[in-house]
Amino acid sequence: MRLDERLPRGASVALDDGRRGWSFDGIHAGAEAAARRLAGQGIGPGAAFGWLGLNSADMLLALMACSRLGARFVPLNWRLAGAELRQIATHAGLSAWHADAGFDALAGHAPAPPPGALDPAARDDLLLAYTSGTTGEPRGALHTHMAMQANIDAAIDAQGLDGATRTLAVLPLFHVGGLCIQVLPTLAAGGVVRLQPRFDPDAWFDDVAVWRPTTSLLVPATMRALVEHSRWSRSDLSSLAFINSGSQIVPRALIDAFHARGVPVCQVYGATETGPVTLVLRPQEALTHPGGVGRPALGVQVRLGERGDTSEGEVQVRAPNLARAYHGLPGDSAFAGGWFRTGDLARVDEQGWYTIVGRSKELIISGGENIHPAEIEQVALTHGTVAEAAAVGLPDARWGEVPVLAVVPQPGACVDLDALRRQFDGALARFKHPRRIVVLDALPKTALGKVQRAALALQLAQDTA
Repeated sequence: MRLDERLPRGASVALDDGRRGWSFDGIHAGAEAAARRLAGQGIGPGAAFGWLGLNSADMLLALMACSRLGARFVPLNWRLAGAELRQIATHAGLSAWHADAGFDALAGHAPAPPPGALDPAARDDLLLAYTSGTTGEPRGALHTHMAMQANIDAAIDAQGLDGATRTLAVLPLFHVGGLCIQVLPTLAAGGVVRLQPRFDPDAWFDDVAVWRPTTSLLVPATMRALVEHSRWSRSDLSSLAFINSGSQIVPRALIDAFHARGVPVCQVYGATETGPVTLVLRPQEALTHPGGVGRPALGVQVRLGERGDTSEGEVQVRAPNLARAYHGLPGDSAFAGGWFRTGDLARVDEQGWYTIVGRSKELIISGGENIHPAEIEQVALTHGTVAEAAAVGLPDARWGEVPVLAVVPQPGACVDLDALRRQFDGALARFKHPRRIVVLDALPKTALGKVQRAALALQLAQDTA
């Protein structure tokens, strides 16, 4: 079944992106027209089509057009630096791509679309979504039509979405969270979606006051921006039946702030590779289990550790909404035996309630964005005075975590910190730049020479205190 076939028919407004409203019938007609345009650009079965732009109805129509054509839709993160974007565009093998007005300079960093990139064997794939891998290299998770349908079913079931749902969508659609937790499921359930181009606290409060949504998906950074805003205490939030959150461990203080305003905070735990709906805290459970991430979603199996016989361990997932593989890495061990190894650590109690307690991977998650230490370290090591570099995530009240970099100078050299900071300009997205750079005589290491990141993080945190 194509993605747009999940949507009902009718003349009522289903989607509003601030420029115009789209009925369900209009969405179907728009997807058909977009498919004709993409076909004219050579997009067919197995081809990859990229999209670089802010949230818009056109972006969703392009996704549905790819579903009609048997092509892969590749949403591109406009927060990336040009070099990063070029790397992903090359890796994805884009046959064509779109860039919104205003992204022309960034679009100029992408390679020319490769000729003959069609791969009919991949026509079951629909979404190629990129995430940071364990080496810092881009990894694209391949989601089939069936996997995305299963994720829609799980999201509808978890949140009780139906024709009365009014979803205010502010998170970027280039992430599976922004696209697949509420936007696509709400439309499939017959509800209405209002898309904001990007998150802005005032715009969020304006839409809550006038448009009266019943739900909205937020991450800790956006939750904090709202709670600390001058309009927080005087805004009428009574239309919100619940909000959903995720992407990282949500601070209890933020949950309590929403609960104090009578808005339950649900959670969806998952990853780019899991669709992402994996563990869910439902609206009726949110007030009684604050801070937990709930229980397995519809159709999802979860185990902790290799055998699943422990109450604390790495979260491993087997589910119909799981990505089938990484693009270009079909045999990657992360999917061995049909179980995806998330690298996250969790506890489960006797009633089956899960709580995320940390990450076994070294990934830094800042404001909902993934940052791998290797990305930062590789840039730092291009500076001639740096002999060693290690980046870790340290707690931050606003962003959850921020990257902090420790460097060891070359023998006899003095590291110019201002020059080193400039090294990151144009090489990495701004949110990946280290918030602090510390010069050390040596990095803490194991006997085998591996950096002890936990010890380093503790040392850097103590230096800040």
